[in-house]
Amino acid sequence: MRFLRDDGHLGRALGRLAGGALPPLPPALTAALATAVLLAVGLGEVSGITLFAPVALLLPAAAASGHPHGGRFDRAVPPLLRGTEYLYLLALGIGAGVPGPLVFVLLTVVVLHHCDTVCRTHRGTGRSGRTARALLGWDGRMLLVAAGGALGWLPFTYGALAVCLAVLLVADSVREWANTPVARPADVPRNERGGAQASTT
Repeated sequence: MRFLRDDGHLGRALGRLAGGALPPLPPALTAALATAVLLAVGLGEVSGITLFAPVALLLPAAAASGHPHGGRFDRAVPPLLRGTEYLYLLALGIGAGVPGPLVFVLLTVVVLHHCDTVCRTHRGTGRSGRTARALLGWDGRMLLVAAGGALGWLPFTYGALAVCLAVLLVADSVREWANTPVARPADVPRNERGGAQASTT
């Protein structure tokens, strides 16, 4: 469950400082609701508070990354964090006048990254440590976008982040595909539907 959180460097560091004492669901839920209200109020006016307040509100949720996430409702935490990131990227991009296709591309790449993370969990495989660190985590991506907006480089930040994430995901998928052993004929199930000795009638 903690693997699905997609925490970045800051989130993991805060989790180590908290020592797993902070329950993950309450801060994630509170931050998601507060971020939604804040972005709705400041959607048409991109300012310092609109840029950085959502990230600050999520810091307690990041500090809960060290918790075991063994509670009954803790499985709701990753969707809450992801939904907050999507909302932030969408609202900030629209409010700052970032071209719609660029906002869509960045959101699509982030969603694909999260889908790939879930698929890897089911397959029992993980990313290389270098790639996982380069993807920045939800906290790192939100901070990077906020900094780009503060500097007036938001369209460039959206485009550069989308390209970097896409390159990392494709390269990691190619690496995993290249390292996957090819099944030999002896490994194919026999006497089964579609197997090596399946009937052709």
